[in-house]
Amino acid sequence: MPLSSEILHFVREHLDDDPNKLQFQKKNYPDNRVAIAVEQIRARERIRTKLPSWYANTAVFYPSELATEQCSSELTANYKARLVTGDTLCDLTGGMGVDSYFFSRAASHVTYVEQNPLYCEAARYNFQILGTENIEVINGDATQVAGTLTAESYYIDPSRRTRDNRRIFALADYEPNVLEIKEQLLAQGKRLIVKMSPMEDITAVASLLPETTDIHVLSVKNECKELLFVLEATPANKAITVHTVNFTSAGTEQYFAFTPEEEREAPSRLTGTVGKYLYEPNSSILKSGAFKLPAIRYNLSKLHQHSHLYTGDTLVCDFPGRIFQIQEVFDFSSKWLKQIAKTLPKANITTRNFKISADEIRSRGKIKDGGNTYLFATTLNDGKAVIIQGEKPDSSYSF
Repeated sequence: MPLSSEILHFVREHLDDDPNKLQFQKKNYPDNRVAIAVEQIRARERIRTKLPSWYANTAVFYPSELATEQCSSELTANYKARLVTGDTLCDLTGGMGVDSYFFSRAASHVTYVEQNPLYCEAARYNFQILGTENIEVINGDATQVAGTLTAESYYIDPSRRTRDNRRIFALADYEPNVLEIKEQLLAQGKRLIVKMSPMEDITAVASLLPETTDIHVLSVKNECKELLFVLEATPANKAITVHTVNFTSAGTEQYFAFTPEEEREAPSRLTGTVGKYLYEPNSSILKSGAFKLPAIRYNLSKLHQHSHLYTGDTLVCDFPGRIFQIQEVFDFSSKWLKQIAKTLPKANITTRNFKISADEIRSRGKIKDGGNTYLFATTLNDGKAVIIQGEKPDSSYSF
């Protein structure tokens, strides 16, 4: 590390301090140790639940607070390690080193490439602190060194922002440019894993990456975090498989897989009647575009073509999403909004294919947020606007 052992010792001594109070001690030291300690405290707080194994090691050094914001979580990094093929992997966008660290558990040798020299220094130091000996650190530009590094698997998490922090939307403008180097990488190795923003259009990206064999949509506690496109050097003559995963707060994985062809060819199972239970798919499934198949796979019916809510009279405990036992169904009206607060002062409100927002319903109905009651404002297959009131069927159920 470019920092002296004295400064590192100071940082570790103050990791439990209040960073706002610690800042006032700057004048007591001639160097920047206080500023470094403050940044480390804030960075560690960001990864407390995101990277618990790194948080547990107080010797780990974070190159910047921004790096902890942008890095993969332990859950998603562990999942990506399952996608490695062969004994060698090259991470061409090393960053803070989280993905490389978890890849090193699945591959015999990992090459970490990063163009920021400070990040390289921090990664080399952290890999040693964490007891990892099979990662080689290279300071270089991914595009320039890609042709010189042979591996069976490659991983790229391209930057989606310009150097002045403006958002980039075109895949061809990302750094490194995956479209430019993918053929070379696949000629050298067997597999290329590309991480994309959850905001990307899956179909559009897949059309630009025809070597794609699998797409993984990852969510943590029902918040979509990553899209992973797996490209093969010699793809099998089969349809793309889309894998959706949601890591729940209970530590389980909700998994649902399908092919786009299956979804296109699936019949629409629509109903105009609300059953005993309401089913809401997790965010990975919704992002993936699997809107008809959940009804087919779990013997349910969909409330409306565009509502993406499902119903049935049987409790399907392994449904990959939230489940609610329906208590009542109200016709939506201004009269209902005026009266509901008298009987239901607090509720969790969700809208699906509805004419007004959840915030407007809450404001006009004077309903506070929270509690054990859930209201779904949606439109039924016959066009009727309704409010479905429900509660979770089991207090141990978690998302």
